[in-house]
Amino acid sequence: MNPRWVFFTLCWLAVVVGGSTMLLFHSQTPGETGRAPEYWPLASRIEPTPERPTLVMFAHPKCPCTRASIEELSTLMARSQGLVDARVVFFKPEDADENWAITDSWKRASAIPGVIVQTDSEGLEASNFRATTSGQVVLYDAEGRLLFSGGITEARGHEGDNDGRSAVLDFLRHGKSVFTATPVFGCPIQEKTPDKIAVKQL
Repeated sequence: MNPRWVFFTLCWLAVVVGGSTMLLFHSQTPGETGRAPEYWPLASRIEPTPERPTLVMFAHPKCPCTRASIEELSTLMARSQGLVDARVVFFKPEDADENWAITDSWKRASAIPGVIVQTDSEGLEASNFRATTSGQVVLYDAEGRLLFSGGITEARGHEGDNDGRSAVLDFLRHGKSVFTATPVFGCPIQEKTPDKIAVKQL
């Protein structure tokens, strides 16, 4: 074989292997995860449900990884048998119109039974709950105490069984879980969140 072709073939293989490795590394690298407040934040305008736990997912409407998180939420809601009320809160820049956030992810979330979808201007609600990565879920009990905070996928854009979804279902069905936090795989929602915020007990 011509040595030049051997050289080009080896270079091509190196690029392919290197690219695949980088993609795998990226898919397995979680985003920054903020520590959710122990009690429902006083400043939040999201109304929790006093009769049952409330779940909130914070999402960036343009994040492709979040589609898998929304599909996992759909599975979770179907398996929870009405044990939880859910909200999906989509980030929206202050100067953007309402249609900016209405993407395929918004439409898919809106189609999930039992889920209410709303916008989060400037990421204020994400800041209230210290959510920093798209796809982060918080679960609070009927008294406003934090049960779980984290992601419900096992990698970026990956659907399937995972510790986060299992943890939420365990809390809803049995009141306890081995996991109270899991990594979040998604795009950043915003750059900064406050270190201290006021919380309320329901």
